[in-house]
Amino acid sequence: MIAVLRHTGWVLRGNPVTMVASFGALVLITLAIVGPWIVPYDPTASNVPNALMPPSAAHWFGTDQLGRDVFSRVIAATRLDLAIAASAVSLSFALGAMIGAFCGYTGGRLDRWVGRFVDVLMAFPLFVLAMAMVAALGNRVENIIYATAIINLPFYIRFARAEVNVRRNSGWVEAARASGNSHVRVVMLFLLPNVLPAMAVQISLNLGWAILNAAGLSFLGLGVKPPTPEWGIMVAEGARFITTGKWWLVVFPGAALMTAVLCFNLLGDGLRDILDPRMRT
Repeated sequence: MIAVLRHTGWVLRGNPVTMVASFGALVLITLAIVGPWIVPYDPTASNVPNALMPPSAAHWFGTDQLGRDVFSRVIAATRLDLAIAASAVSLSFALGAMIGAFCGYTGGRLDRWVGRFVDVLMAFPLFVLAMAMVAALGNRVENIIYATAIINLPFYIRFARAEVNVRRNSGWVEAARASGNSHVRVVMLFLLPNVLPAMAVQISLNLGWAILNAAGLSFLGLGVKPPTPEWGIMVAEGARFITTGKWWLVVFPGAALMTAVLCFNLLGDGLRDILDPRMRT
């Protein structure tokens, strides 16, 4: 553990961008955990007499058209958006990595069938496909997670298949088989752990994309239902007031969304360096 922490510190010191992205991601995760308990106002409580107030000492990010505190809503929305993204990426990664690994290891008919399924899935614009699935299933949080997970599956299936296909005839894999390990055990204990560092970048990128996907669905009215605080909903509601100079309704939730996507996108290279054992010299 000490060696891992020392290596992590070495990577972060050598890459300031990764350090900043790691700090930003840590702040976002902390706000997602404790945010609902530290906000100064109830994020769903209306106060119409205070509607559309600009940023001030009482309301740091101003208030919206119903008098709700924008700062409280932005902080409270962090938990929902990160939870949707983390759940969707975890589900798609677990399924996609296992399916792709077994396809790359066994080849044959299963590999061809799964390959055709992935080709068909990627033939559609992925965001449009997510819109269609959520519209058909209903705009509930669990359906947004399932739709986001499904459209992310092809990335992990293809990546895991390619990485395992390269390694399946390596000497250490042959040694594992010769030692009496079953094919399932070889894939789960020997091959998958070796392709995880290479998939770290994809996981980080998909986290940012999943956040953007959830916010985009909500912006179009297919995501989380109001009055639940969510960044996409807040941007959609505030867009109506841009022409009247109420800039804070869009700028602050949009900035939170941009920061989250940027941090997770920039975090990918650092995760690869931290997890890759070849970097531990």
